[in-house]
Amino acid sequence: MATEIARIVDAHVHLWDPARADWYPYLAGQQELNMGDISGMCRYFDQTIYFSESAKWNVEKFVHVAAASGAFSVAETMERDELARTTGHPDAIVGGIVPTESVADNVRMLDAQMASPFFRGVRSMGATPGAVPSPDVLRALQERSLVFDLMAHSDELAGAAASLADWSDLTIVVEHAGWPRTDTKDEYELWEAGISALASLGRNVHCKLSGLAMPLHSMSADVFKPWIGHCLEAFGADRCMFASNFPVDAMHGTFDDLYATYDQLTADLDADAREKLFAANAERVYRC
Repeated sequence: MATEIARIVDAHVHLWDPARADWYPYLAGQQELNMGDISGMCRYFDQTIYFSESAKWNVEKFVHVAAASGAFSVAETMERDELARTTGHPDAIVGGIVPTESVADNVRMLDAQMASPFFRGVRSMGATPGAVPSPDVLRALQERSLVFDLMAHSDELAGAAASLADWSDLTIVVEHAGWPRTDTKDEYELWEAGISALASLGRNVHCKLSGLAMPLHSMSADVFKPWIGHCLEAFGADRCMFASNFPVDAMHGTFDDLYATYDQLTADLDADAREKLFAANAERVYRC
């Protein structure tokens, strides 16, 4: 019998307004996403709506993750900082850097965002060759004790692992469970090898169990099981954390559907492991 999920720290949430087309052109219809029906994602989504949709679960804290186009990453972080100061949430902020900019410009972006006491790290906003920024940017993150959220698809995971092998003092979080593109056998095998390679790097590398509804077009426990199962096997309960990726994953179900699946898939774990997966690991990694 599963123990009750006492509390949730959601490690990946986006708050946004599609009317701000300069910040979110992909929500405003200015970019083709090829993701099918995106109405569940392309909607106004603020903190009140988030807590309303997650009301059946004890969400204590959430991590806001950058979603604005690269040029607006700093402004988005500082806007979320103001929200946190006013309301108490978000409890941590993952901002952005722009991989096409120079190292100096990216360092300036880091330092500007560090004005927020809630700022904990960054993801790359835009295509990054090999999915990993330059060593100079990684070094800047490490020196500032910031988290690097890795956005990489299945075919990029092994290469990312090789690029990150010498960065054992940098805290790394693999976003969206390694972000598979499809649910085919070939994709799974490629993804499985990449996840194993990243997990083998050491205890500084973590895995965010989120975003699977995007490629799998489902929130079914049976569909999620092999993917979540391998992440837990490779990283262990000490280095994984559940997250909603809302409102993006709302394209394929409700918050209740998603967390019921997470609950079902971890029903055989003890209370300590579930506390880590649903709350404590995110608190520790994002210091919130």
